[in-house]
Amino acid sequence: MNAEAPTRTRFVVLGVLCLLAGILYLDRICISSALAPIQKDLGLSNTEASYVLMAFTLAYGLFEVPTGRWGDLLGSRRVLTRISVWWSVFTGLTGACTGLWSLVAVRFLFGAGEAGAFPNVARVLSRWFPDHERGRAQGVLLAASQIGGALAPFLAAVLIVHIGWRWTFVVFASTGIVWAIGFWRWFRDDPATHPAVNAAEAAHIGRRATALAPPAIPWRAVLRSRSVLWLGTIMTCASFNSYIYFSWYPKYLGAARDIGPREAGLMASMVLAFAALGTFTGGCVLDRLALGASTARTRAAGGVSLVLAATMLWCALQCDRPWLAGLFTALSCFAAQFVQTLWWTCAIGISGRHVGALFGLMNSMGVVGAMSSQFFTGAMADWLGSQGRTGRAQWDPMFYVDIVVLLFAGLLWATYRSVPVEPAEPTPGSDRGGA
Repeated sequence: MNAEAPTRTRFVVLGVLCLLAGILYLDRICISSALAPIQKDLGLSNTEASYVLMAFTLAYGLFEVPTGRWGDLLGSRRVLTRISVWWSVFTGLTGACTGLWSLVAVRFLFGAGEAGAFPNVARVLSRWFPDHERGRAQGVLLAASQIGGALAPFLAAVLIVHIGWRWTFVVFASTGIVWAIGFWRWFRDDPATHPAVNAAEAAHIGRRATALAPPAIPWRAVLRSRSVLWLGTIMTCASFNSYIYFSWYPKYLGAARDIGPREAGLMASMVLAFAALGTFTGGCVLDRLALGASTARTRAAGGVSLVLAATMLWCALQCDRPWLAGLFTALSCFAAQFVQTLWWTCAIGISGRHVGALFGLMNSMGVVGAMSSQFFTGAMADWLGSQGRTGRAQWDPMFYVDIVVLLFAGLLWATYRSVPVEPAEPTPGSDRGGA
């Protein structure tokens, strides 16, 4: 009698998570194309606009660890549903804002609601995919998030022209509500309890559900961990780089390169599409070469990729032709995002039984870089403008700083060592008393 073939429900789970990641970045990044009309309607300076951008990022960082831990305690099904509903509501309310401080308050609450999404997604992947499949799954997921981000500038630019920036946020908000309803009805935290998973797939995944109340987090070991520090600092640098494109790039293209709104949206979408391709390619290479299992390969992949990203960005700054500069910038984003899947693998690997909380901790350290990027760009542009500089002379300096940040991140990858915070969670095969 032939053995029963495993079902493939885990790949449906991955597809559902990809939709979440895409919608998340769609809602997060659409404000970059709306920034210029928002500033015009509400009379905001570049520095004040940076406060609006930073409000989201600050809240995201403050609530990342608690919401990740909440997922460890209650399960990702409940927490991800709440996250999607919350951030969608405040995405829609962005369109109702009438001034600086109402906009800051709504974007802060938006960030608080979205916090913990990726730690809980990481928790789902750690329970629904065996180790040898997780690299590609992470690559596909991160590519989906970047695709959502890539679509956001162009879609937002088109919608703003036709319905205005306020209703554009309402349109984007509706997608998250629909996702939350479907996810709550269909998903289960434990693969073995999902009606679409047969015994063969459950055995292939090779994980049993753990108790909803995990042991206390070993904070002393966490705070002493060089691996946690290195990965957190790498995320700080990566976020500094990414949030230039998430927050300011369409504005830069208009102010520095004299490109119209639709063309700027299209170029920004191209740059983020290359970032998506970088994450997907990185995930495929990760599984094929087993990068996460080799410290030497991890160092080489991280260091070389980020040095290449810095080099491509420098080439972009030497180009006067906007689309050629955009192509070099896109290649820089490809190289920078190539190692993002490797970062996820290393972060999950050292977190053990506390993926939600510790992944959230390391991911939230990126908030320092993101907020620095958001404030620095607006404040420097205003200061250089006050000195009489315009166009590229006013806006290019932020990218030279970014080159230094990318090189520093490459140095951190080149010296990284992967050491788990505590012994790994026992596998089913090693648990003799389990049933």
